[in-house]
Amino acid sequence: MNYVIVEAGGKQYKASVGDVLEIDRLSVEKDKEISFDKVLFLRTDGQVQIGKPTLSDVRVRGKVLDHIKGEKIRVSKYKAKVRHRRTTGFRAALTKVQIVGIDFLGSTKTEEKKKIKGDVLIS
Repeated sequence: MNYVIVEAGGKQYKASVGDVLEIDRLSVEKDKEISFDKVLFLRTDGQVQIGKPTLSDVRVRGKVLDHIKGEKIRVSKYKAKVRHRRTTGFRAALTKVQIVGIDFLGSTKTEEKKKIKGDVLIS
């Protein structure tokens, strides 16, 4: 089983080709292709590569499927003896990304890309 561990939005995600990830909202339009350059770990055909801290010659490509809201989280506050209760809710803004491929770049990078938040690139 081939898989990578990528970092996006300060969180780490385990992914392989064809997986759909729900990550923190990215400012990328729907149906655009993005790439994750912060690859921390790579496993291919029994071989393991660990980044120190990242693997510079590996890139993960993904396609933005949709922008969604996560499950609602209820937060309640209660003060005893004064009949004070308060309930609020929160729904995280998420982006669904399908992993399209894992690229091995080699030692040269000649493509010009536009950076978004330091860890995601737009094709």
